[in-house]
Amino acid sequence: MLNRIFGLETEYGLLVNQDRPDHTPTWFAHQIRDHLFQSQRRGVLDLHHRGHDEPPGNGGFLTNAGRMYLDMGHLEYASPECQSLVDLVAVDRAGDQVLQQAIEELGFGETISLIKNNIDHETDATFGSHENYLVTRRFPFSRRGLSPLVTFLVTRQIFTGSGRVGAASPQDAWIQMDRLIIPRAALHQGSPQTMIPFQISQRADHIVNDFFEWVQQNRAIVNTRDEPLADPNQYRRIHLLLGDSNMAEFATALKMGTTGLVLQLIEEGKAPRDLDIDEPVETLQEISQDQERQWVVRLLSGKSISAIDIQERFLAAARDAYAGQDEETDWVLAQWEAVLTDLRGDYTKLVGRVDWASKLWLLESFREAEHLEWHDPTLKSLDLEYHNLRPDRGLYFGLLEEGRVPRMTTDKAIALATEHPPRNTRAFGRGELIRHLLAAGPIAEPGDAAPDERYFPAYVINWSIFQVRGRTPFPMPDPFKTYAQEVRSHLQSV
Repeated sequence: MLNRIFGLETEYGLLVNQDRPDHTPTWFAHQIRDHLFQSQRRGVLDLHHRGHDEPPGNGGFLTNAGRMYLDMGHLEYASPECQSLVDLVAVDRAGDQVLQQAIEELGFGETISLIKNNIDHETDATFGSHENYLVTRRFPFSRRGLSPLVTFLVTRQIFTGSGRVGAASPQDAWIQMDRLIIPRAALHQGSPQTMIPFQISQRADHIVNDFFEWVQQNRAIVNTRDEPLADPNQYRRIHLLLGDSNMAEFATALKMGTTGLVLQLIEEGKAPRDLDIDEPVETLQEISQDQERQWVVRLLSGKSISAIDIQERFLAAARDAYAGQDEETDWVLAQWEAVLTDLRGDYTKLVGRVDWASKLWLLESFREAEHLEWHDPTLKSLDLEYHNLRPDRGLYFGLLEEGRVPRMTTDKAIALATEHPPRNTRAFGRGELIRHLLAAGPIAEPGDAAPDERYFPAYVINWSIFQVRGRTPFPMPDPFKTYAQEVRSHLQSV
């Protein structure tokens, strides 16, 4: 894609398959992390505090230049920087594969399941799939400038959602109404809670604001934190946390590709401007929960329009502006149109390409065969099994085995991406650093460091800068530059 850096962060669910487990999911997560870094030596652990909740040894960078770490007790994988959708899909799948392989090597394959989803049916907890898009500092990052993005994001779930059985409880969060700050639950007092059999998005129930800075408790459609992880004078990072984790490679590529094109439209002042939504958060949830899949949206103008119509407006603007821009752009435009066309008909046409459609088809087939109602707990178990990363158990992999799933990458490319970073971004240079540190031999574990080394560790690695003890800091402010040769020269210098 033109002038775009993409990244994904995936938080994984971990299910212990025992009625009376000997260990907690967090214990298993620690074992997996330690196996990756200490036994497999797939990367180097942090030797410094990355924050109050990330002490030394909490995680580290891998040889593919991504990061694997623990976040509030669960495993999280942040992909390396990618310029192409094909690379992004490969490194995303590589993270899944690295973790599942570690589980098998540790002998945990029968004991635990790694679930690439966003909800816990038992506790109502949610865990995220975060998207990152690099834009220039000229991007109009204001409520008015971001209004087209909000409209697009609220409605894109019709092809990006992963689907779920049931609904979450009303979220405990505070929102601004005129000049008052009130609990969101107060908006729905007295409203009866209806049983929702199935909805198309897992995260929609957990989004409570249109704009907000932090990522927990008050999750927003657009996260406003300004943390570019690059030259702050040139770049801003659009960080989104409203989306679902996708199993389908096609859905991942279309989600990131369409969003990248809409950001380009906004950057260049070409986005549709008359589609502001009246109540974005409520509309996000209404679309997800609409059992008839009419997906009607009320605009600020008072007009009602379907989510498909809105998406077609964005598609038309992107086609007029960017058709022929590059090969991936043309792929996104063609597949965007095809999916929107199929959404107007039988949803089963989307099986294999759109996760919620694939899951709904599987659940409906099972319900009919077993004569089950939607409230049967077996369906929640099958919901989770769709996201199981063990190939012989995950329902998505069953569709893949049957040839129902179009591929965006290959098994060989995924295997390569478990070890090697993309070669056309900053990730390449970081990968050279990780390999250098691993080749230098074992480094003292964070807890074993001498007192002076705790203040001056052997290395400090961040996304846009690193320092090896005895050498000056090495900044990498441009994500489009590989820095590979410069990193090698820096590490060879005395």
